[in-house]
Amino acid sequence: MSELAPARVGLGTAPLAGLYQETDAATARATLDRAWELGVRYFDTAPSYGSGLAEARLGEALRGRPREEFVISTKVGRLLRPGSPEPAFKGAPQLRPVIDFSADGARRSLEESLGRLGLDHVDIAFIHDPEDHLDEAIGLVGALRELGVEVGVGTKSVGTALAFAREGEIDRVMIAGRYTPLDASAGDSLLEVCATRAIAVTVAGVFNSGLLSGGTTYEYEAAPEHLVGRTNRLAEVCERYGVPLAALALQFPLRSAAVSNIVIGARSPTELEQDLDLLSHPIPAELWQEPLVAPGDGDRDTRQRTGGAS
Repeated sequence: MSELAPARVGLGTAPLAGLYQETDAATARATLDRAWELGVRYFDTAPSYGSGLAEARLGEALRGRPREEFVISTKVGRLLRPGSPEPAFKGAPQLRPVIDFSADGARRSLEESLGRLGLDHVDIAFIHDPEDHLDEAIGLVGALRELGVEVGVGTKSVGTALAFAREGEIDRVMIAGRYTPLDASAGDSLLEVCATRAIAVTVAGVFNSGLLSGGTTYEYEAAPEHLVGRTNRLAEVCERYGVPLAALALQFPLRSAAVSNIVIGARSPTELEQDLDLLSHPIPAELWQEPLVAPGDGDRDTRQRTGGAS
């Protein structure tokens, strides 16, 4: 088991709330308990993950654990109200995420999250996917600071993350799917800006929504043909060195000094154990120098489509 787990790996809770397929309560609890046993102490969640199910399950698993021993991040920008849940989450309660980037909405979001978690505070509040509400969302930073939390932005858009890093006086950036062997566009400028401004960077979506771990989805949808082809070429390169592609994806972001940690998702104890084992899988130096693998290579079509830095 990798020694990186306690220090630089967090557990994302979306799969435990039925992302793509329903996860029963017992399996979710067993996964969270196993994460604790293996030394994981950072847990990331959000109201929109299973319409509150992720937060409720995480809070139940952490109940009775020493509060000073773990870190929780959740997100603001969505309030849960009666209605149909997001279709990507299976088995979620009948609550729909309603966009609200107002200061009052952020306060209510955190209060409701604390109720589901059964906690008196969270450590980090990420402003969640604010691409279409950028000015209003950047204005939230001061209001969130007044609530005594570290403030960050969680997004898959490099452009959005850069706007917050340059204008928002934030503590953290969570960038999803933009610093991987398939799309390293965050390395073009975002990591440099964050390092200069002492902004901590968490990389999520290390498997690009499943494509780099043997799945067929990208951005929660069927992967486009050109990315499937590029992934297959990456897998062939890895195979020449006897390295699983998933191991490359997990270790890739941690090679950057600008990256504080990664967040991985797992829907079972076995899946979690496999991912943590892959973090310690030996990767030859020569593989890191391969043109398809070297940081900064990225996919230009993907960068343009997702708001990458110009």
